[in-house]
Amino acid sequence: MEKQTAQWRQSSRIFHERAGEYDGWFENSLLFDIEKNAIQSLHLPHSGPALEIGVGPGRFAEALRIPLGIDPALAPLYLAKKRGVIPCQAIAEELPFASFSLGAIYLLFTLCFLESPHRFFKECRRTLRPEAPLIIGFVPAGSIWGHTLLKKKESGHPFYQSARFYTIDEVLHLFTEHGFQVHISASTLYQAPGKVTELEEAKAGLDEQAGFVIIAGTTPARG
Repeated sequence: MEKQTAQWRQSSRIFHERAGEYDGWFENSLLFDIEKNAIQSLHLPHSGPALEIGVGPGRFAEALRIPLGIDPALAPLYLAKKRGVIPCQAIAEELPFASFSLGAIYLLFTLCFLESPHRFFKECRRTLRPEAPLIIGFVPAGSIWGHTLLKKKESGHPFYQSARFYTIDEVLHLFTEHGFQVHISASTLYQAPGKVTELEEAKAGLDEQAGFVIIAGTTPARG
């Protein structure tokens, strides 16, 4: 198994040192409410335990009732624990769980920080039970939100200095390449950055122009 790299340590250091700042972003945030509602609109059935990778301070895990969370940054895990999440310091490419032990895996706003999406998907195949969902929420690279984040990265924004942004087609290819069948998806956040003034309802399907999309896929049943 490959060892953790300098990139992993560098990106997690920022979120460790600025955990309070990142956590504060969620307070009274319409963006958070829009994104949370989009995930909940999928009505994903699964049997526990569920895991959020890149759980951070646990805001989504708490709202979605996800009991387990991992993150490479230590300080946010203390905040997640206070919100009722069982935390573990780990990375997506080396999941500390037994094979076929998880009932669902959520990856929300963390795909862009992974060093190896392929290793992540392989770990999901290993640890998920057959037909258990893998749920990925991300900002499409082709949207105005994606372009805004790319500009932040290029300007040296500390949270995005190691980020890589993906199009919907690129993410779908990862699902199919690793044997996941996409069953349900949703798109939301059509208000422009800096102009989010009201809640939005998610639309079924995938739209590269949306600021946030959710894709849920499963592996076939064994036997």
